[in-house]
Amino acid sequence: MRDGRSRLWSYAPVLVAVVLQLVLLYSPSGGGISPFPNFDKLVHGAMFALPVFFALLAGLPRVPVIAVLALHAPVSELIQWTLLPNRSGDPWDVVADLVGVTIGAIAAHAVLNSDKGERW
Repeated sequence: MRDGRSRLWSYAPVLVAVVLQLVLLYSPSGGGISPFPNFDKLVHGAMFALPVFFALLAGLPRVPVIAVLALHAPVSELIQWTLLPNRSGDPWDVVADLVGVTIGAIAAHAVLNSDKGERW
């Protein structure tokens, strides 16, 4: 039973990252004043990198995780543009989201293979 419980806990960071992503993407307002230009692009990248990273570390299958989050990037911007009155869709946000997916996958790969001495 201990193995199952620890496996279940490995999904907790995935769940937290996904809930945070959904709240930030679909809240009615965009979040206020940016501390510096294009700060929102960093936030977008992190919002997509973290769920990918934690999902892959938890052992979820790589291709579906990456595919679902890569598809969520343009869909989230379309939803913001069409369904959220105080939000707007931005194609550059999609680019930042996809960069985040890539960074999350690369970081998870590096962590998972760091003890194997694998080189790229």
